[in-house]
Amino acid sequence: MISEAKLRAMSPAQRQELARRLAAIDDPHPLPGVDLAVGRRLGLLVSGIACAVLAGWIVVLTLTLHRSFHAQHWKGAWVGFDIVMLLAFAATGWEFWRGRRGVIAWLLVTATLLCCDAWFDVILDLGTRNEWGSVGSAVLVELPLAFLLFTAARRLLRASTVVAQEAPLAPVRADPAGPPR
Repeated sequence: MISEAKLRAMSPAQRQELARRLAAIDDPHPLPGVDLAVGRRLGLLVSGIACAVLAGWIVVLTLTLHRSFHAQHWKGAWVGFDIVMLLAFAATGWEFWRGRRGVIAWLLVTATLLCCDAWFDVILDLGTRNEWGSVGSAVLVELPLAFLLFTAARRLLRASTVVAQEAPLAPVRADPAGPPR
């Protein structure tokens, strides 16, 4: 048994390490009641099915799509996409301003939208007078900005993981009356 005097003589880091070890003895699984293997298998199954269906769909599109197509709502599609991108940038800025962890998700969403915008701009302008403008915009603006956002998300995710690993363990108290109403 460790005496109170010995506990008080320990540094905060030593007490934290002791708490981690004691918690691991009491509850060795970090997520009690959650079987991660089942989730991984389900994720693998869904991803595999999605890949197979999408590969088949790509073959169908390749064989059946016309070389050119007139879209009735072309302007609405592009303006709508840019509005969604504007909202993603605004949400990212809001989350940064508020200092919330949700910024990581918004960074990923916004970066992905930038990559999609670059792809469609370049592909749809191939062979037109706007081709090099789209390539320049993608290479000089959209893709570098997406890279910065992806990098920021990665760095924040890593920092969050380090902070979570170093955080002191809070005592878990079971309330027989249930959660407050």
